[in-house]
Amino acid sequence: MSFEQALQQAVFDTLSTYPDMPTVYDDVPVNAAFPYVVIGEDTHIPFDTDDSLGSESTVTLHVWSRYRGKKEAKQIQALIYDALTRQSLVLDGFSLVTIEFEYSECLLDPDGITRHAVSRFRALIDGQEGS
Repeated sequence: MSFEQALQQAVFDTLSTYPDMPTVYDDVPVNAAFPYVVIGEDTHIPFDTDDSLGSESTVTLHVWSRYRGKKEAKQIQALIYDALTRQSLVLDGFSLVTIEFEYSECLLDPDGITRHAVSRFRALIDGQEGS
């Protein structure tokens, strides 16, 4: 498993089992019930040392809500923050050095009804021994 897959799986597993978290998706099915969380875009750059290979990665999470106002979306963002920030996520084949909150925002979708809240986290991953 690559570090990209390991990080996504760890985020999915952590959020999916976190108390009061709505359904978490990688691919949202048609007619999914609101609210829900989507694991979105990620970035990865080398975080190598003299004796190991690693990654500095970001993962973006999207909250979708039809609640009138921002309250529900922001409450879910708070759950995501608590579930991930500086937690010890288990990555298959890799070690998580840290995962830190980077930013968040809450927007009204162009449909005028749906709230779209975005949060991004930065993870440092250490894993394979260098050759």
